[in-house]
Amino acid sequence: MIMMKNKKIPLLKCQIKHSIKGRVRISCRALKFLSEVKNEIEEQLKKVLAIESVKISIITENLLIKYDEKRLSQNNIIDIVENILGNYSFIAYKNERAYISTQNVVDRKIGEETTGDIIKHIISISGLLLYSFRKTQPRTTIFNHLTFSVLGLAMPVIKNGFVSLIKNKRPNADTLSATAILSSIALKKEKSALSILLLEEISELITLQTMKKTRNAIKDMLSTGESFVWKVGEDNTAYKVNVKDIQKNDLIFVQTGEKISVDGTIIKGEASIDQSPITGEYLPVTKKIGENVFAGTIIKSGSITVKADKVGDTTAVSRIIKMVEDASFNKAAIQTYADNISSKLIPLNFAFSAVVYLLTKDFQKAMSMLVIDYSCGIRLSTATALSACINTAAKNGILIKGSNYIEEISNIDTLILDKTGTLTEGNPRVQTVSLLDENITEEEMLAYAGAAEETSTHPLAMAVLNEVKGRGITIPTHQEVEVFVSRGVQTIIKDDIIRVGSKKFLVESGVDVQNGIDELKGTTNRGEIPILIAKNDKLIGILGVCDPLRENMKKAINRLRMEGIDDIILLTGDLQHQAELVASRIGMDRFESELLPEDKAKNILKLQSNGAKVGMIGDGINDAPALAFSNVGIALGSKRTDIAMEAADVTITSDNPLLVPGVVDLSKKTMNIIKQNFTLAIGVNTVAMVLGATGMIGIFAGALIHNSSTIAVVLNSLRLLKYDVKS
Repeated sequence: MIMMKNKKIPLLKCQIKHSIKGRVRISCRALKFLSEVKNEIEEQLKKVLAIESVKISIITENLLIKYDEKRLSQNNIIDIVENILGNYSFIAYKNERAYISTQNVVDRKIGEETTGDIIKHIISISGLLLYSFRKTQPRTTIFNHLTFSVLGLAMPVIKNGFVSLIKNKRPNADTLSATAILSSIALKKEKSALSILLLEEISELITLQTMKKTRNAIKDMLSTGESFVWKVGEDNTAYKVNVKDIQKNDLIFVQTGEKISVDGTIIKGEASIDQSPITGEYLPVTKKIGENVFAGTIIKSGSITVKADKVGDTTAVSRIIKMVEDASFNKAAIQTYADNISSKLIPLNFAFSAVVYLLTKDFQKAMSMLVIDYSCGIRLSTATALSACINTAAKNGILIKGSNYIEEISNIDTLILDKTGTLTEGNPRVQTVSLLDENITEEEMLAYAGAAEETSTHPLAMAVLNEVKGRGITIPTHQEVEVFVSRGVQTIIKDDIIRVGSKKFLVESGVDVQNGIDELKGTTNRGEIPILIAKNDKLIGILGVCDPLRENMKKAINRLRMEGIDDIILLTGDLQHQAELVASRIGMDRFESELLPEDKAKNILKLQSNGAKVGMIGDGINDAPALAFSNVGIALGSKRTDIAMEAADVTITSDNPLLVPGVVDLSKKTMNIIKQNFTLAIGVNTVAMVLGATGMIGIFAGALIHNSSTIAVVLNSLRLLKYDVKS
């Protein structure tokens, strides 16, 4: 079993490497990624009165500081350095991730060929292999028509293997395969060369099919429109065409119940459009001439003619799909590790081959060392498992933007959650109704409130209107509604002034609220938002509005703790008493309230600087910075905004919070399967190499065992396709 990479020291953690009187050398990994601000950091440190000189070495990741030891201790210096470097944490993390992405082994990308191409190759190789088994006269030369056919089929492998060796100064898996194929031909064993090619093609076909299923699952989840659309011709008549045939500036007619298939501008008509798949708005919005619409949104009522601005792969949702299809550029650390290990093992095969030849003088035994290698199994043990994981997640409505995030999810030990729309539904509703005037009924009081809020689209107003409509109360005729921003609204019914809003609004308007003090305290203690209703100068009622907790959220938190996430924190912009109430009900470890978006991001960076692996769950624009800064950002729910979805690394399209521990468990199982694959690939190939070196098996049998182990790790990875995320 290959030992995994040791845990790194946190990026911004500083340690003393060496010290003498008045001088200390401090090591910090972040310095490697801060060359662009090196001078700024030195200048800031020099401004500290007791520090006499500072010298930073980017190469050795060290700071050399001379100081007055009577005024500063070494611990003081560590604190000062960490605080100053913390101001550049974003630059450090960004550059570190960019550096990691460049450390991958250059190899043929799985999936460069289509399924059809691979099947053709398999048929050609199989036919040639059967032909090679026919009885022939003994050969007198190395080359014949069969040899040239084998070379032709193996040319892509040979070319890539030696180009990598020459251009990149390092061998890859194809270098080894190419050497084994050429050696087999030199030994007049075309059957062995063909078997190597055949089993490699079968292995790649299985892997490619897995990746194809992943792409299809993602496209199904984020379907951008119909297969066919109505295109408006020059004579203003509409005719049905395939959506793939639509080009920029074409006119598209869309009517009630249909999904818009392009990003564009309305040039005719008006419609109520459900934009929740893109913007996260759960209420349909009315769109008129001149306004923009997006692919993937649905016409609830009306009909429009849209001029296409972006079509196909240029639409907003298609760009997200493309991002996932290009996930191979975002390799997991374990995948990079596997690639690097396999690359380093390749020269060992050549060394084993040379040693076996020197000891046995048997060229065939030596060639067995090239046919049997670790690299293919190790490389595919990660690629296929990670692809299968992304596929399974997509089928369950979970979009993982790259395989690197799978490993990050499995390592999370700290979880940050937003409140509104994440822990809660983001859909306020009336929880309590307090009537304070005996001369009217509760229904009359709600009718007054509904009249004042009728034209508002504010979430609190919608909570009031939903309560009124839910009770079947008729809203009375009223005059125009006057809006007082961030305070309340008022209207006139007959000769009475109806005011609805905050306590501050009513007091400013001359309304006596003393008769509602006890009800206000009770509403606040329950964590509800009070909406006061007044008729003229008298308070007649109070509505307590709350945003209910998501169903199964408490259960999801408990499951996350069972997954090893032992620090769960609430960060919210809400008031302290509301945050405290939710945190206690959910069972949070701690909370912080009244935070700005940048405050959430700073909290995450502070946790990361101490070595925490931070996951962040959010849904709104205000969560986007925190989602981007976390190790893994997760956008949760059907009401998430498009900005949150773009900033997040994982998007869960449903409102089921149990999918969060589900994807964590899936990620952990994926990493376990990768480790199983490492063991399988190394164990089987080690046995085969011993048998080959002792002459107990030949080149053909060695190739068969090697490639069978490669196929075995692929099949083991495919077990992830059957995993039930929702269980």
